[in-house]
Amino acid sequence: MKVTERTRIRNHPERAVPGEAADILSEGLVAHLGLVQDGQPVVIPLSYHYDLAKPDRMYLHGAVKSRALEHLANGVPVCVTVTLVDSLVYSRKAMNHSMNYRSVVLFGKATAITDQSEKFELLDRMVRRYFPGRAIGRDYEPPPPADLGITAMVEVRIEEWNAKARRGGPTGPDDDKPGAPGTAGIVELGRG
Repeated sequence: MKVTERTRIRNHPERAVPGEAADILSEGLVAHLGLVQDGQPVVIPLSYHYDLAKPDRMYLHGAVKSRALEHLANGVPVCVTVTLVDSLVYSRKAMNHSMNYRSVVLFGKATAITDQSEKFELLDRMVRRYFPGRAIGRDYEPPPPADLGITAMVEVRIEEWNAKARRGGPTGPDDDKPGAPGTAGIVELGRG
């Protein structure tokens, strides 16, 4: 995938990490899908599948009654973001509170996946990505055709992307001064 003028990082360009985009998408759990539907911008959180074996594809999952996924199936342009929050950063100055994060913004077009065997395979890979070690037949029953029939899957062909990360401690003017009023530091967030 390529970084374009549209995906160029303008605010804090030193935080651009396009080489980490695939790893961030591999680690993420929730994709926020942005699209314009009936002239109205809409952002929807969805579960998704991303696999380094097909780095230019992302798969979104939802109900066939989802207006957003039905809209996507027509090949409309989409924007998808995935964000990982690693820690919260507190400062002696309110304005310098922040968070350490890694995020990807990508643009592409989507098409519906209608083949039942392809849906089945993608759902299985998605379950294994979210729940490593689980297996069909041992830990859960395979989805019957009726369940696959009410499940929508779309494939987003990624055309362009970029990634951004903030790392490190507080950067307020007095955060490195032990005797200054207030406190500064990092709250690490647990990984589940």
